[in-house]
Amino acid sequence: MERHGRHRSRWKPIAALLVAGAIAAACGGGTRAGAHDSQTTSGDTATPPAAVHTVLIVGTSLTAGLGLDPDESYPALLQQKIDSAGLPFTVRNAGLSGETSAGALRRLNWLLRGPIDVFVLETGANDGLRGLDPDSLRANIEAAMGKVKRERPNARICLVQMEAPPNMGPSYTRAFHDAYPDAARAEGAILLPFLLKGVAAQPALNQADGIHPNVQGERIVASTMWGGLAPVLRSIVAGSGEPAPATAPRASR
Repeated sequence: MERHGRHRSRWKPIAALLVAGAIAAACGGGTRAGAHDSQTTSGDTATPPAAVHTVLIVGTSLTAGLGLDPDESYPALLQQKIDSAGLPFTVRNAGLSGETSAGALRRLNWLLRGPIDVFVLETGANDGLRGLDPDSLRANIEAAMGKVKRERPNARICLVQMEAPPNMGPSYTRAFHDAYPDAARAEGAILLPFLLKGVAAQPALNQADGIHPNVQGERIVASTMWGGLAPVLRSIVAGSGEPAPATAPRASR
């Protein structure tokens, strides 16, 4: 990410950190995860059922698990929770460091080639750090979810709430926040909680860059995502039909 010219704070652009090598220092010897598009592993858990469904998580470095071992990323931790719950799902981590919502939209052309039963979109963190237009963010999100609906009409679509850095000012942060419930309503998607709920701006839960969760913080992220995804996965197994889309009032921060 690039530093926004009119706003200076400790929120550092992710792309700039990559160029400067700050993340490598923060991770104590090098970046251990950056871009993924493969099945996660479940670690030392009970023998899981044979996976017959696929969860695709498209996201930024926050999903890729930048600075962590692959099995410490929240998608890998979600796989562990899925296996422990005896649910027949495989998680594909398609996180890519430095990606904006426009980049996520472009990547869908090849990400949608495989089977998808649940599509999870985590995007916008880099848009916010660059101060990009929230209207463009919403348009990209809606276009991405619309593409999934057309090409994978039976897939459940989930959108992860993201927030802009507070130094961008109240008008920008509100517009940024509202882009997510608005887009979810427009496309009939399920709005998941803020990815970094309880983790953002907590030094003890983040790496030295102040942006990416550490191992402890990532466990909290996984629990937050599991709370939103578990009912979706269980409804697929039970054949109970689509969960209620995001039609409630705008989520509070």
